[in-house]
Amino acid sequence: MSNFPLAPAITNVLVANRGEIARRVFATCRRMGVGTVAVYSDADAAAPHVSEADAAVRLPGNTPAETYLRGELIIEAALATGADAIHPGYGFLSENAEFAKAVLDAGLVWIGPPVEAIEQMGSKVAAKKMMDAAGVPVLAELDPAEVAEDHLPVLIKASAGGGGRGMRVVRDLADLAPQIDAARREAESAFGDPTVFCERYLETGRHIEVQVMADTHGTIWAVGERECSIQRRHQKVVEEAPSPLVERTEGMRARLFEAARLAAGAIGYTGAGTVEFLADEQGEFFFLEMNTRLQVEHPVTECTTGLDLVRLQLDVAAGDALPAEPPAMRGYSIEVRLYAEDPAHDWQPQSGTVHRIEIPSVRAEFDLLDRPGVRLDTGVVDGSVVGVHYDPMLAKVISYAETRSAAARVLAAALSRAKIHGLVTNRDLLVRVLRHPAFLAGDTDTAFFETHGMDTLAAPLVSESDEVLSIVAAALADAAANRTGARVGGGLPSGWRNLPSQSQNKSYESRATGTHEVGYRFGRTGLTVDGHDGLGLVESAPDRVVLSVPGERGPVRRQFEVARYGEQVYVDSPLGPVAVRRLPRFSDPADQVATGSLLAPMPGSVIRLGAEVGSQVEQGQPILWLEAMKMEHTIAAPTAGVLSAVNVTVGQQVDVGAVLAVVEPASNDEI
Repeated sequence: MSNFPLAPAITNVLVANRGEIARRVFATCRRMGVGTVAVYSDADAAAPHVSEADAAVRLPGNTPAETYLRGELIIEAALATGADAIHPGYGFLSENAEFAKAVLDAGLVWIGPPVEAIEQMGSKVAAKKMMDAAGVPVLAELDPAEVAEDHLPVLIKASAGGGGRGMRVVRDLADLAPQIDAARREAESAFGDPTVFCERYLETGRHIEVQVMADTHGTIWAVGERECSIQRRHQKVVEEAPSPLVERTEGMRARLFEAARLAAGAIGYTGAGTVEFLADEQGEFFFLEMNTRLQVEHPVTECTTGLDLVRLQLDVAAGDALPAEPPAMRGYSIEVRLYAEDPAHDWQPQSGTVHRIEIPSVRAEFDLLDRPGVRLDTGVVDGSVVGVHYDPMLAKVISYAETRSAAARVLAAALSRAKIHGLVTNRDLLVRVLRHPAFLAGDTDTAFFETHGMDTLAAPLVSESDEVLSIVAAALADAAANRTGARVGGGLPSGWRNLPSQSQNKSYESRATGTHEVGYRFGRTGLTVDGHDGLGLVESAPDRVVLSVPGERGPVRRQFEVARYGEQVYVDSPLGPVAVRRLPRFSDPADQVATGSLLAPMPGSVIRLGAEVGSQVEQGQPILWLEAMKMEHTIAAPTAGVLSAVNVTVGQQVDVGAVLAVVEPASNDEI
């Protein structure tokens, strides 16, 4: 790049986005001495990206349609704050040609590709036709109205946007029409465009993409490839650079890079973009789409090239020229997306307060790594609230090392030791993937989860015996906390007796293993825990417990850190993370839920009802649909029976745990 400072045309950048990507762009702007402006919805008023900007402008409302998709409000905010450029981030309006044109018409710099390039690639239908004409290999597009039995399975895709929104796999022709309707609704909600199309679905394949960067002087870089094959709901979860498939397939990288440069050149592209391909194990590949923006997974390319891609975006927008060739790739980088979701229960998104998020061994945040280690790009901090209106991604955790196995090992260790309190996340799944023999061998494809089984991959990291040990530590920490505030005998252990007596009891509930009761007592010989002969207490405090655990070759000291937020208790140790709920000694009958109740798994809006009160329903039959975090979620009957109550109406907002409907189970005679 030019050694001269940034052209004066860009001095103050508004980021038309939120969360992690807004913070990422602000970080580069600060390093460049460029001013920053944030926009925020009412739901994001306390978000970190708001306080980190030099100025912030409110967008009234909560939903994307009211706020981050309102281009005219964003442009008004830029003009009102003296911003001279707009960076769109990814998602929302980042690939909206009308917004890009409006930015330019307002006299602002658009930090993105030309409007014409966005238009040409904005419709995946038109883009595939153009790439086919340019000689880039493509999968044939299918008109939804013409899909026949011999075309199955097919993939429904939204023509606009990405991120898995509006995608559906159809294997039965009878499911095609309702799935197209659902895909259109989801695409309209996420991108403001309900257009969808179909293409042949490859059950297994590799999702390989090439990062391109082009300037206004005719130089087009293929910066490096990324493999993003491990996905859920067609949204990437684990990304890495370079691709294991490309590394071991002779000549594939050269062909990929040539196809990517050809695609970018065909539309006169400038700035950062990504050309995505679907590849088979033999190294043959087909064009999927071109994302005319920065990708979520851009950090792995930054780690393996030493390039700040956001800086390059600003430099290119300011008219600077790229060198003739990009830097060579170095080492290996892996990124995982840490989501507030429950993989063991159909990936249900979670909402609520992030009490604590602490990732160990972090060397950089929103910045390049100059040596092996871990980078963290996150949109939340301690105390942040995850709502229902936006994607539930909490953070991207990225490792860099000289070898792929080292990058996986470092990242898995950082995640397993992370303190993540307040929400259920996919952390355990990510660690299990990174440690899985197939992943370490580079044997990844888009069916990774189906191939290796969610029962195994989504299982807790902690074994049942280690979980029990952590729950004992929680009980002893709670006992220490109780004694801290005691007016009489506060210096004695809880339940201490000079003579043998009955145990003190505390009960906890684990999502994975149910209810646990811990019975313990303190006497002249120290601690006795029911069912744990030889277990000794070295030290206890409200936030820290050290136990002496019997082993085959003698006792081993184990240290546990304990945090509590109301009734929720989190125990972190080298054995792994454990989260439990402390149960009251006596239950309130008013808290009991009727058998067959359908509870809201998350806050959301009821968008459709699938059955009427009094109708017979089968187990697994959809009863209603919720919209939350830009996705549709089906609420199904837990058992066969009669739908005896529906407590909600279409359009109603519901809280997590609300009783939506009740299915009265069928008797044995009726089954």
